[in-house]
Amino acid sequence: MDALSMAVVKKVNEMEELGEVLLITEQLRLRFHEDKIIKDRRHNVSTYPNSFVAREAIDWIMDHKEAADRAVAKEIMQKLIDHNSIHHVCDKYKEFRDARLFYRFRRDDGTFPLVLEVRVIFRGQRLYEKVMNTDNSLLQAREEDGVTYERSFVASEFIDWLILGQEADARTDAEELGQRLLEHAVIQHVSGKHHFVDGNLLYQFRMNFRRRRRLMELLVKRPPSLVDSPDSPFCLRKQIPERPTNFLSALAGSEDCTISALRRCSLGAAYGGGYGGGYYSSSSFLFNSPPVALSEPKSGELKVLKRPVTVEELLAPGAPYRRKLLTVISDPVGWGFVVRGEKPCHVQAVDPSGAAAAAGIKTCQFVVSINGRNVLNYDFKAIRSLILHGPRVIIMEVMEEITK
Repeated sequence: MDALSMAVVKKVNEMEELGEVLLITEQLRLRFHEDKIIKDRRHNVSTYPNSFVAREAIDWIMDHKEAADRAVAKEIMQKLIDHNSIHHVCDKYKEFRDARLFYRFRRDDGTFPLVLEVRVIFRGQRLYEKVMNTDNSLLQAREEDGVTYERSFVASEFIDWLILGQEADARTDAEELGQRLLEHAVIQHVSGKHHFVDGNLLYQFRMNFRRRRRLMELLVKRPPSLVDSPDSPFCLRKQIPERPTNFLSALAGSEDCTISALRRCSLGAAYGGGYGGGYYSSSSFLFNSPPVALSEPKSGELKVLKRPVTVEELLAPGAPYRRKLLTVISDPVGWGFVVRGEKPCHVQAVDPSGAAAAAGIKTCQFVVSINGRNVLNYDFKAIRSLILHGPRVIIMEVMEEITK
């Protein structure tokens, strides 16, 4: 089997970032059209089709709570200029100005550069929608090397599907398309070990094209590789009065649930009060600070299960549990929740101001799958590692008790 080379892994990471920018831009463009922000506009004797007023765009972003203030909203729009997604109608200004100036999306005026990378990602989006809108058995829960992966497909069956749908003329063409889709972060091998090959290996769609992106994602850089620390993805941000630049993080690997302090570095004042943060680094740990016992938590911050629950109880017909599929986008300080237990694991604590809380994660929910991988039989350390070494956006399926 063809293993992934470091060069391919690097390209996949670059294409994932490009894909997210394309999707954020396209979703914003469609929302602007829907709300009539984009329309034909006239200035003096000239008409500018499909254009928008910069100040009205900033107003729209603020009204939809997509930015903390106008400076952040302006920075978001500047990112779109930097990524060659929008431009001033006369290409007079290279900076986005919060003024009565006309701008256009390049996809609306036909000037968007449809290079190979962009074409592959857009084709991947079309294939994704085709798969999701077709009543077939391509995407299923399947097992590889003893691990069950939700919504996965067999490479050879995917090739059959491509040929049947006239997306490829021959198996070699379909396999080449699959390889391009993997290299451009549209699909991935379920464990990230192999390239796309015509065989029995399992793959999944890496991008969730239907997820509603937040504009702030344009400003949040991917954090550097995180060390396998119990703190990293599950930080519970607690401001310390005497050390306002520090926060506390529950140690997921500690049975007595101790905490230790980590420093955060600022991303800059332009991100606004609610969007500031920092990245993890090995130097962030204050090794000379002894662990502090976690004091009595406020209601809703830290809970324990009333009784142990088995996987069989969760999956039993008529069991009083409902499933939810939630998307958690890490902010610069982590995902903001703690998982505990094993077979199944459950959410023990949620930072009320963190990313998990914003996504709808609640305490006492049981973790069913992470990015399509069934984790009901994992312990919390395996789930922690899975999140640490995955993308900054996780699709998390949970089960919660139905309250009467």
